Amino acid sequence: MPTIVLVHGAFAESASWNGVIDPLEAAGHRVICAANPLRGLASDAASVSDLVNSIDEPVLLVAHSYGGAVITNVDGTNVAGLVYACAFAPDAGESCFTLADKYAGSDNPADHSTLAGSLEPVARADGTTDLYIRKHFHAQFAADIPEADAMRMAATQRPVTKEALIEPSGERPLWKELPSWFVIGEQDRNIPAVVQRYMAQRAGARRVVEIPNGSHAISVSQPRAVAELILEAAALRTVEAVG
Repeated sequence: MPTIVLVHGAFAESASWNGVIDPLEAAGHRVICAANPLRGLASDAASVSDLVNSIDEPVLLVAHSYGGAVITNVDGTNVAGLVYACAFAPDAGESCFTLADKYAGSDNPADHSTLAGSLEPVARADGTTDLYIRKHFHAQFAADIPEADAMRMAATQRPVTKEALIEPSGERPLWKELPSWFVIGEQDRNIPAVVQRYMAQRAGARRVVEIPNGSHAISVSQPRAVAELILEAAALRTVEAVG
């Protein structure tokens, strides 16, 4: 059975996968939550690659948000498949910021990311800039979970550098080589659903699950739906993908 490696995204941390872990382990899978550094796309991908390459079994990579860009750039011969949960799946040269604004000219407000207006920059001594969601965290990031839970997530969020979000993706997108699955939050305000559908279609996703009223924090608000798709991916394709 493949080991399942969960990669969190920006403004979150590994505990965002808590509700997903139990169903995966109950099905017999080994589960590891990668500590995504959120410092730079290439360096973050290298960090996750080191973890993946330490695992002897086939690996199913699962990512949320910016973590999707990270797993797209992982280098590991034992990776068998990719699951994107409200996540970026960039092509070569694309950044998370450019993808989020892909449909900025649309007349439909739902096609526009509203993340930029919620961010607060914090300058770091090394010259980089950390970004936090300080304004309207509940509405922006996790509108479909109770406000008290969203406020705890806001307090424990981990910042991502601006540089990571604008860094171009590498020349070898892993979704061009491996099967992929996508979970889309229809009310995602960070990565509009129209952008997620575009990425899923481009990747030739084996299956796409859309969650009505789903927010960006899909692994927290809809852990069962996310876990079910992960288990489907693990059962149907991942072992034979490396065979």
